[in-house]
Amino acid sequence: MRNTKRIRALLWTAQVVLACLFLFAGGMKLVLPIEMLKGPVALPGAFLRFIGVCETLGALGLILPSVLRIKPWLTPLAASGLIVIMTGATVVTLIGGMVGPALVPVVVGSLAAFIANGRWRVAPIAASSQRSAIVATSTATPFRKAA
Repeated sequence: MRNTKRIRALLWTAQVVLACLFLFAGGMKLVLPIEMLKGPVALPGAFLRFIGVCETLGALGLILPSVLRIKPWLTPLAASGLIVIMTGATVVTLIGGMVGPALVPVVVGSLAAFIANGRWRVAPIAASSQRSAIVATSTATPFRKAA
């Protein structure tokens, strides 16, 4: 029980940290001029904007479904999408000839993998279901029928 609480706390911490990171990174890709986003490997401006949208939506997907308990299966799905983005970022960084900086997307992608696995298998978040509350109240009868 104590170990489960610790894992849940670690998952929430990782979710918040990654959500802040991706919200910042995605937001910058959306608001900065394309000329300022150029790196060692030339990528099309529209592709960089697309990545910015994906990172921003991924950041929201890490937090909102779990906090609101509305379709919480979207949280590990968002984390999985961010793993794909970080894999691409690692490859692009390595192609650009920068081995040291490639460790950053590797670490971030590993944290996203920790969240995806944790929220799918280890400590999934249950959805709040209004339907189950309605079914529970409709089946409860105030009077017992005589048998």
